[in-house]
Amino acid sequence: QVQLVESGGGLVQPGGSLRLSCVASGFTFSRYAMRWYRQAPGKERELVATITSTGSTTTTADSVKGRFTVSRDNAKNTVYLQMNSLKPEDTAVYYCNYGRDYWGKGSQVTVSS
Repeated sequence: QVQLVESGGGLVQPGGSLRLSCVASGFTFSRYAMRWYRQAPGKERELVATITSTGSTTTTADSVKGRFTVSRDNAKNTVYLQMNSLKPEDTAVYYCNYGRDYWGKGSQVTVSS
């Protein structure tokens, strides 16, 4: 069955960096685009970044553009989200997504001094 397992979240000070990882299994990872979403308390889930199957094309939300970078390693069935210059408003649970129905359990990112 499809599994998506995120890791790498935690508590970081404003201006700091974190790298999230999502290890996928149960499907042919290299054939599919992957996405990162986030959901802050009391807010709707927001699409943060998308990467195509080969990694040749990426998109990021305006709210994180220039600070977050999505990448993937198809040999390791892993997608990454590098987050730099973090702000308190980036505090959220970050989810890895594939297709319409498959989600990881999420990784908490808290940006606070």
